[in-house]
Amino acid sequence: MADRKAIFAPEAGSGIHPREAANHHVVAFREALADAQLAPSELALVAYARGPGLGPCLRTGATAARALAHAHGLPLLGVNHCVAHLEIGLLEGATDPVLLYLSGGNTQVIGYAHGRYRVFGETLDIGIGNMLDKFGREAGLGFPGGPKLEALAEGPELEPLPYSVKGMDMAFSGLLTAALRKLADGMPLPRLAYAIQETAFAMACEVAERALAHTGKTELVLGGGVACNARLREMAATMARERDVTCFVPVKALCVDNGVMIAWLGHVMHSGGYKTGPADDKVDQRFRTDMAEVTWR
Repeated sequence: MADRKAIFAPEAGSGIHPREAANHHVVAFREALADAQLAPSELALVAYARGPGLGPCLRTGATAARALAHAHGLPLLGVNHCVAHLEIGLLEGATDPVLLYLSGGNTQVIGYAHGRYRVFGETLDIGIGNMLDKFGREAGLGFPGGPKLEALAEGPELEPLPYSVKGMDMAFSGLLTAALRKLADGMPLPRLAYAIQETAFAMACEVAERALAHTGKTELVLGGGVACNARLREMAATMARERDVTCFVPVKALCVDNGVMIAWLGHVMHSGGYKTGPADDKVDQRFRTDMAEVTWR
């Protein structure tokens, strides 16, 4: 197998351009395939991320997977990226958790109910990771901004920022705008980084706690790149402990987007009797978590 980590880093001051990211994926895929040194006869299935995500990036992965599967007569299975984060988290020992999924493009609170992974709460505007990266870019920290803000954050004085929880949903654009204004007014970056983290993570943990109360589930799993943040892990663990809930956190390499989770979900679905169809041969940028029919549970 191949264990290759390749992160696309845009030029300073710019965001991610889908086509440039897709070109990066092509090179990384070829290198990973060469590293794996696996014969087609050793493969039982080819799984790829069908969506959600950036169209060019999804199509790059799908094209490579399709070519490999069709050339060697292997089943092709397109999986839901968000569900893959949840399923890989189950390897930590959880059986029926609430997933607090925090990443650049996705921010959702998810739980299984009646044949699907239901979204009990989500962002109404931008993903929490997107918010952290946007602020980091404007503050001159480069990309990705989240880890750099984590390293800078310095408390305990908490500067007030907009706390926007609307029922079971969250919104982060107001927090971002207010933080940028305070930055322009000269507030020290460590103090501001601390306030951003404390406010955004408290919002996410509140919605996760409401989902736990609503569903009666007793397990919490963290997923997504933002789940690598030590302060978020601490806050989630504290909330879970106070609710008498078990908190599971995968290793950081399995929190960020990774090929292992895609392959694992493909294996779980295939082993559970999932029947591939025409939809598994197509990408879907808007393939929501709750659109995936869960037939393997």
